[in-house]
Parts: sequence; C-alpha cells; structure tokens
Amino acid sequence: MTAGMSQARKRGAPHVMRRGLLCAMAVVGACTLGVVGMAPAAIAADGVQAKQWYLNAMDAEEIWKSATGEGIKVAVIDTGVNPSTPSLKGQVLKGFDATGTDGEATDDYDGHGTTMAELIAGTGNGGGLRGLAPGAKIIPMRITDTELQNTKPVNAQDSEDAIRAAADSDAQIISMSLGSDFVSPEEKEAVEYAESKGKLFFAAVGNKAKEGNKKQYPASYRQVIGVAATDSEGQVADYSQHGDFVDIAAPGNDIPHWCDEKFKSYCDGNGGTSAATAIASASAALIWSANPEWTANQVLRVMLESAGRSEDAKPGSVSDYIGHGIVRPGAHINRGVGKPGDPNLNPLTNERTPGSPGAPGASESSASSAPSGSASESGDGASGAAEAGADGDKAVAAGASKSTEDDSQLGLILGGAAVVVVLAGGAFFFLRKRRTA
Repeated sequence: MTAGMSQARKRGAPHVMRRGLLCAMAVVGACTLGVVGMAPAAIAADGVQAKQWYLNAMDAEEIWKSATGEGIKVAVIDTGVNPSTPSLKGQVLKGFDATGTDGEATDDYDGHGTTMAELIAGTGNGGGLRGLAPGAKIIPMRITDTELQNTKPVNAQDSEDAIRAAADSDAQIISMSLGSDFVSPEEKEAVEYAESKGKLFFAAVGNKAKEGNKKQYPASYRQVIGVAATDSEGQVADYSQHGDFVDIAAPGNDIPHWCDEKFKSYCDGNGGTSAATAIASASAALIWSANPEWTANQVLRVMLESAGRSEDAKPGSVSDYIGHGIVRPGAHINRGVGKPGDPNLNPLTNERTPGSPGAPGASESSASSAPSGSASESGDGASGAAEAGADGDKAVAAGASKSTEDDSQLGLILGGAAVVVVLAGGAFFFLRKRRTA
C-alpha cells in the first residue's frame, strides 16, 4: 500500500439524510476520559468480567435466553488467535495465516487478536473475558501489524489475502480491528468479493481523531461497516475517528485486554475502536443466530434500525460520530425492534448486492436470498485456506420482552443530555496496519 494510491469513493446515502444533524450536536473538549495514554495496569483474570460493564448495560443475560450466537462463525482478521486461553477453549476453528512468516493463525504475536476473539465468543471460563456472543465460533485470519513488518519479511498482500480467505470460509461475519491510512485497489477488490459472497464485514474506524482523523481502510470502503467507540455514558470516545465512514458505534472504553503475547494477565485500558468492532460483530452474531434464514443485508438493516440514538434525532439522519447509533442487539432480540426488509438490498449503499435480482450484470435467476455463509466455499491457496466445517466440527485443539428501561442502562440512547460528546485527547497509532486498540 502506498500513499500515492487514489482514495476510495464515499459511501452512498443509505436513507434520506446521510450526515449532519447529529454532528451539529457535538461538543468538543467537554471532559477527559481517565485512562487514555496512561500505562496499562495488569489485573487478575478473575476481576476481568467485573470490568465488562457493557454486558450488564446491554442486559446480556436476558439476550442469551433467546440467542447466544450459536451457529454463527466470525472470521477475526488480526494478529492471530490463541485457542488455548480458558475463555477460548473449544471456540476456535481452523484458520489462515496470511503473514508470510513462520507460524499459524493460532500464533498470536501480540495478544490483540485473542482479545478481540474473546470479546466476540469467549465463554468466560477461568475468569477470562466473556464474549457477547458466547455461542459463536471464531475463524482466525492472521495478518501483520507495523511492528511485525519492521522486524520480519512479510507478505505485502496479507490483508487482501486474509479478506479473500474469510470470504471463502464458512464465516458469515468478518471482524477486522486493524487498518491502514492508504487505499489499496487489491484490498478494495477483496472487500467487494466478500460482499459478493454474502459476508457482513465490520472494521474499526481508528483511534486518531485528534491526530489527523484520516480515513482508515478497510473501514472506509462502501461495503464495510465502519465502527466507532463509545463510553459507558453513551458518548463518543475522544479518540474515535469521525466522518462519513462511520456507520455504527459500540462500547470501546475501559475494556480489559491481554497485556501481551505471553497471555499471563489482562491489562486495564481502553479497548478503542478495536473492541467496539468486536462487540458490533458479536451483536450481529446474536441477531443472525436468532434469525438464521436472513441475509447479511437483513441483519445489518435490523442493526441500524435498532441502534440507540438521541430522542430528537431526525429519522434517516446519520451522525459522523456514531453513524446510525449505538448497537443494541437486545432491542431486536427481546422486543422486535427493526425490520429485515429486502434481502438483496445493501442498507449502506442502497444498491443491489452482487448476484441479486436487479444488480448490475445479474440475471433474475442468478440470485438467491438464502442466508450467507450457509455452505462452505473453501478452495486452494490463500482464498480457500480458512477451512471451517459445520457446527459440529472440531475446534482447534489447545493443550422475553423487556421494557424501555433496558435502553437507558448504558446510555444507549446517548445519555440523559442526548448529546454526542467529542472529547479532547487522542491515542497512539502505527504507520501501516495501524492497530486500533
């Protein structure tokens, strides 16, 4: 990827009004979040779940009575996923290493990818992180970050290869918490390929709002759901990047993570838009597991329609800071908020998805409204290396209606003041595969 590559076009308007009304409510520098930029402190594993504040706020226990993510597979494109942590034993399927280095998809060289996997599908066993969709399975796709690129010869096309492998796998959802400042035509083609395969693709918008706020890729491609981060009051995090590439938001502040690749302890700190992306992906897994016959378009449409927003937000408006709102899987699963709509219409672009009736170049007989990821598409090489079987396949071996009170518990309607707050501050970032942790 080079700085000279052309920029990707912006996403089309998914509804009547694309941006602006919520953005006008932003208040810059209103307050400061505590731990941004501070050195992380190690915490005992048995104290981790108590720090996952959003699970109680979302009333996850009530959601899990109806849906846990069972039957859904999530491809995690990251630094690798360690299947031997107590919380991930039995949760990780065969994946793909796109780094071009020695190692496997299950060799997490940083701890970041394992944290994301646990936030999605962790069982919480051993006092580890508890995933929002503990019934889901993880397909790891290992790529490089800047530090690894600076120390070893690597595959320069790792991101593209991993996305294609994820598209050809049994995963219904792709979750990617790494990004770059630069557009790559090959990566863009891989993203389009994933859409053609019926995948739902979430990516982090980045943690550098106050340091340039440059668009991040793949989050800024039209077919990808860009995820921003919020705090426990429902306010957008100070570091969370903003613009027309933000489609939805999820909790990201004060979420523990593995300190490093040694997996001896968790650390306090902000999970950032990385954690938000994992939680948004897990929210999609919950909704999809409750409605397995739906397509990616229908799952996404329900996510957007059920997202938490300020009460005075005009219908169809989309914020540059939280997109359509903050994820609320319980609003749909427990109360039926959101309608699936047209299975073949992408709610982000308002375009027919590839191969569906009415799509450019598609015949009426070529489309299917069957749920994406329902059959294995595995093949040879990078594009087919992420092998995952049916629900009963072996994991990688490792040594009722709720009241509207639920909606206010996390400030999921953006807090009592109904204001999106942009805080002063920032967070560190990297040069190429900028980690959004």
